Amino acid sequence: MSAAPPGAVEGLAEYRPELGPQVLLSDALLHGAATVHLIKDTVGGGSFRVGPKEHFLIARMDGSRSLAEIGEEYAREYGRRLDAARWQQILRMLGTRGLLAGAPARPADGPASAPARSAGRTDPERGLLRGSIRLVADADATTDRLHRAVGFLLAPGWLVPLLALVLAMEAVVALRAGELLDAARELFANPVLLVGTATLLWFSTALHELAHGVVARHHGGTVAEIGLRWRLPVIIMYCTVDNYLYLGSRWQRIQTALAGAVMNLLFLLPFCALWLFAPLDAATHDALGALLLLGSVQALAMLVPLPPLDGYRIASQLCGATELATSTVAHLRLTVRRDPAAADYPRRARIAYRVYGLVAVLVPAAVLAALVAAAHHLLTT
Repeated sequence: MSAAPPGAVEGLAEYRPELGPQVLLSDALLHGAATVHLIKDTVGGGSFRVGPKEHFLIARMDGSRSLAEIGEEYAREYGRRLDAARWQQILRMLGTRGLLAGAPARPADGPASAPARSAGRTDPERGLLRGSIRLVADADATTDRLHRAVGFLLAPGWLVPLLALVLAMEAVVALRAGELLDAARELFANPVLLVGTATLLWFSTALHELAHGVVARHHGGTVAEIGLRWRLPVIIMYCTVDNYLYLGSRWQRIQTALAGAVMNLLFLLPFCALWLFAPLDAATHDALGALLLLGSVQALAMLVPLPPLDGYRIASQLCGATELATSTVAHLRLTVRRDPAAADYPRRARIAYRVYGLVAVLVPAAVLAALVAAAHHLLTT
């Protein structure tokens, strides 16, 4: 082999590195004052951050380019060449992590990379009061079957009319909020109907989780687990999308995060129709009205932009950031102290963190005001 040109590892100029098929790369994300990319090994379960320059190199390791060719592209983009030591460092890092095609897989080293538990097996690290259990052995295959059954609803011809009905329903809820609050008060005086309403709301949360998985599958995502998690007395269903941050586009990730709340509201549509148009006795009418109100609150509460809610994931995608809340607090603390380090943040980061900080205060304040108004109505009616 001829001597390596500048910018390539000596003796490896024609080496064509290729990432393994299990390696996922994210878009550029804000992390504090820096811009980073996430890299995930879907087999070993590990993930780590790299800077834009490292990502530039790694993203071009597709087996079609030699180190010399990648080095030339890097030199044109950044105006400098990588020396042999830097190339060796990058290749060693990828090789030891098992990320290059043909390299041995890196041993799993955390809960996320532990061998999958069989369906029905309880988390051994949990107990009676706190734990989780998988409901299906192959969550991705189960989600694929669900997607084949209902995925047609994601087509614009179905989705747009359904969303229009949801908006109309929420307008009715807002206009008749006082009546629905009175219905909720009556519901809590009827134990039988209260249990029935609570059961329907729990079923809505199960559909919420499955909706995340189906929409993620629609966009090429992988569902790792579907199961139940309990923190007694609360028992909830969960659906883990393994590669959410690596879906094809930011809009696809927002759709996936939004899917749960939309599913909650779609679930309410037939009950809203019954409440509006069916001839019902007073108790049943009140129960349906309460279900409509409580279900709407449940869905919209998930969109509050605070961790770990879906609204926080949506806000993170809109800002193009990872660890958005932590980065926002750090930046605002520097700003309030007039620390010169605040000026080191790029303009995009400063805008994102300040806007999110404002929204993270105003939205909970609006929720609190709505709760106060609701309490005032119930106490004075």
